[in-house]
Formats: sequence, C-alpha cells, structure tokens
Amino acid sequence: MNSPARDESAVAADALDLRDPYPYFAARRGETGVFHGTVMDYSKTPESLRPKDTYAAVSYAAVSAALRNNRAFTSKLYDSTIGVFMGPTILAMSGSAHKAHRALVTTAFRPQSLLRWEPEIVRPICEALIDEFAERGRADLIKEFTFEFPTRVIARLLGLPEEDLPFFRKAAVAIISYADKVPRAQQASNDLKEYFLERIEERRSTPTEDIIGDLVAAQIDGEKLSDEAIYSFLRLLLPAGLETTYRSAGNLLYLLLRHPEQFAAVQQNRDLVPQAIEEGLRYETPLTLVQRYVTEDAELEGTAIPRGAVLDLCLGSANRDETRWDRPEEFDIFRSHTPHISFTAGAHTCLGLHLARMETRVAVECLLDRLRNFTLLPEGDPHISGQPFRSPNTLPVTFDIAAPHR
Repeated sequence: MNSPARDESAVAADALDLRDPYPYFAARRGETGVFHGTVMDYSKTPESLRPKDTYAAVSYAAVSAALRNNRAFTSKLYDSTIGVFMGPTILAMSGSAHKAHRALVTTAFRPQSLLRWEPEIVRPICEALIDEFAERGRADLIKEFTFEFPTRVIARLLGLPEEDLPFFRKAAVAIISYADKVPRAQQASNDLKEYFLERIEERRSTPTEDIIGDLVAAQIDGEKLSDEAIYSFLRLLLPAGLETTYRSAGNLLYLLLRHPEQFAAVQQNRDLVPQAIEEGLRYETPLTLVQRYVTEDAELEGTAIPRGAVLDLCLGSANRDETRWDRPEEFDIFRSHTPHISFTAGAHTCLGLHLARMETRVAVECLLDRLRNFTLLPEGDPHISGQPFRSPNTLPVTFDIAAPHR
C-alpha cells in the first residue's frame, strides 16, 4: 500500500494544471494552510531525487513562518538535490557558515555597485538588444529580449567575454533542469567548474574589478575563499541570475499586454513601473515554491510535521492568499501595496532581489522609451505556464518605433 504522502503526490500531479495551478492552490488553501502532501509535480523527477514524505504550506502565514524558522525548517536538503550539481553554496548553508558567506558575497551587490551597473551595464545592454529588432517592427520578446538581457548582464558583472555567452547559458539551463536530465546536468556542472577555475586563476595573477575578482580577493575571518566555494557560488549565480529575472520580466510584459489599460497607464506614467513590477511578482511568481528539510518534530498552523519530512513552501499560493489581499486573483497594478513573498523571507531572502528589480525596471523603461503601440500576436499561443518555474513560452508582438536610440 502506498504511503499517504505518495498518494498525495499522485493527486498533486493529476490535479496541477501547469498552465494555471492557482485554482488547485486556492482549493488546498481553502481547506488548510498546511497539508500532508505536495504541490510539486514529480512526474519527470527520478525516483532517487524524490522526497519520501512531504508536506505543503500554502497560506501566506504558514509560508512566511516557515521561512523565518531556520532551526526547524532548513534548506540543507538542497545538498542532496541541486547541490549535487552546484556544490556547497549559501543556498543550503545555515547558521554561522551561511551568515559569513552571505555577508561576503553580499558585498558584490552593494547599493553603490547597483548605481554604477545601471548606466554602465544594464541600460546599454537593453538598448543594444532593442536595436537588434526595432527596425523590423516585430519581435518575440522572450527569445530576443527577456531571455537575453539578464544573461548578458550576469556575464558582464562576472567579467566574462561575450563570445562565451552561448556556453554558460546552455550550462546554466542544464543545471537548473537537473530533474529531467541528470547526466546532462552533471556534465554542465563539470564544464562550469573547469571554466571558472581558469577565470579564478586569471584573477589571482591579474586582479579585476568584477564579481569573480571580488570573490578571489575576499576573506572570511582572515582566510580567503576556497576555489570550491568560489566556483560553487558562480555556478549558483548563473542560473539564479538568469532564471528568475528573465521569467519575472516576461511575466510582467505578458500581463501588461493582456491588460492594455494598465499598459497604457504605465506608458504614460513611468512612476508606475516599480509598482507594476511588484504586482507582476505577486500575481505570477516566477518560482512558485521552495523546499525545506524538517530537522525536528514541528507544528505549523496546527499541522504536526515530523522530523525528516520535506516541506513545500508554495510562494505562488501564498501570494494569492485572500486573507492578505483583496481580489488576489486579479492583476491590478493600482492596488494598495502589501508586500509579497516572491523573494522568500528570513535568512535566505534572495541575495539578488535589488539587482532583479533594477534589471526589470530598466528593461521595461527601455522598451517603453523606444517603442509604442504594442500588439500581442496569437502566434504560438502565448501564455504563462510551468511549475515550479513559470513564464511565457513566447511573446510575439508588433510595435511602432517611438524614438531612436541616442
């Protein structure tokens, strides 16, 4: 006989609509904030990588509480999943090790760096990409813009040559898709390790003012980071910097195109861009769940969770909790601001959240400055789908040129 968790896993796989999982999330949320089961689709995941006993938090209160309880709910389970391909990173660290490493790498994303990166790196990259398709009067904004700009930005921040873009983009996607093709992910991990070891050695002999150079020179308690610590962090940064930013930017553009009155308001008033970004992150969370390992018998919203279980924290469900937002199933950039939880919370709050917000803002501003009269075409059935990663599959548009690039 199957265990309750395995039964629930099968139910989740059958009930989850990858195009629109939100009715399922709402139904589970209406029953309880935490349940024995999963909101993850494991249908393509090898049996060896599937947790044996799962619980799921779907209310905002439960997800928020679990993210802030690092003693009972830790991220160390990533050591046995994506950590197999990335190596030891702050994603899975806890306690003093996590605090020390996070403090160190956070210096690479300090506010003064963001102020410099926007005019020197991010805006020129977005402008150059628009130059490539503006004269055509049409483009696929996913393939030609939202997927491209964060990849190029991360490459520049790391100080990597542009000709290496195809290599590490392919490797980053292979690692993040490890559940589907384990051998391909392992090969990508090995390739990136060798690649970054060469870059590390180059910076030891010739220091540079980029993130790799910063990590090579950095110290924790008087000791420099090991090569493994550096290349593991860099392997994490590539897919992290690519995946969530390109997906959140694509989600926002799709939602604005589907709500032309809100798109027109943003085009007329650029002060609305930041709140449009926040509403896009809330309404269509690019990463709908993260997971935690339960280190001790615990209770969450009245549900007992045993030590050794894996807990799904459903950010996508939490961001549509009707006890926190009015009309949570509506996309409305004019709603009163109530913080979402798309960047998680607590000690493992997303390290690059300010960079991601800045990149998305600049991308939208550049598009609105350069182009107008956008029309979303039906070609390829553009829609948002996926679980746990969500974004449009395609975004074909036509447009007019509003202003040339100066």
